[in-house]
Amino acid sequence: MVKFNYFGHAAFLLDDGTHRVLVDPFLTGNPATAVSANEVDCGYILLTHAHGDHLGDAPSIAARTGAAIVAIPEVIDVCQAQATGELKVFPMNLGGSLTLPFGKVRMTVAHHSAGVPGGVACGFVIYIGGKVIYYAGDTALFSDMQLIGRKDAIDYAVLPIGDNYTMGLEDAAQAAQWLNTRHVIPVHYDTWPIIAQEVHRYKEVTEAMTRATVCIVAPGETLEL
Repeated sequence: MVKFNYFGHAAFLLDDGTHRVLVDPFLTGNPATAVSANEVDCGYILLTHAHGDHLGDAPSIAARTGAAIVAIPEVIDVCQAQATGELKVFPMNLGGSLTLPFGKVRMTVAHHSAGVPGGVACGFVIYIGGKVIYYAGDTALFSDMQLIGRKDAIDYAVLPIGDNYTMGLEDAAQAAQWLNTRHVIPVHYDTWPIIAQEVHRYKEVTEAMTRATVCIVAPGETLEL
């Protein structure tokens, strides 16, 4: 069993009972969360890009907990520059896979700016606790999502739906169809007025056009996958 702990915006923690994987830990300054960075414990941190609302507290959490950061080299450099002392890191790049004690991660393409010169944004396919979880990161809709769905039998797709900076409702529904995922967890919406969305409308549209069940998880809630 894997637990999905949602911290609001695009920050979440995957917990298989032994390993804890933190993703895009924007906590300090996140109006959608009541969790402090000092309260979070993890063994691994996955970062999709270097924008502040995704990189967030990664350097300080990694320094405090000894967690290893998994990201592209340019994003790792940003974390190293912000941390006191050396961090444990696993640099990757698009298309690469990495085997870790909890399972495996594969770095996928995302169509978005990176927040650091020379870098690229990414997503992750995460194998943990017998589940396959695709986190798109911040991205536009792109047709190669169909290839991701063919390569990996996705149990849960964590997709941004906020529009303006990422996919909106309609494109995120199309993404769910192309990925052929069994479930969708929408994220990256309602944090600020500019990305306010009707999440129940997204659930209605997506479930009408795909095989997926949309799981709406409020910040602070935990979903058993």
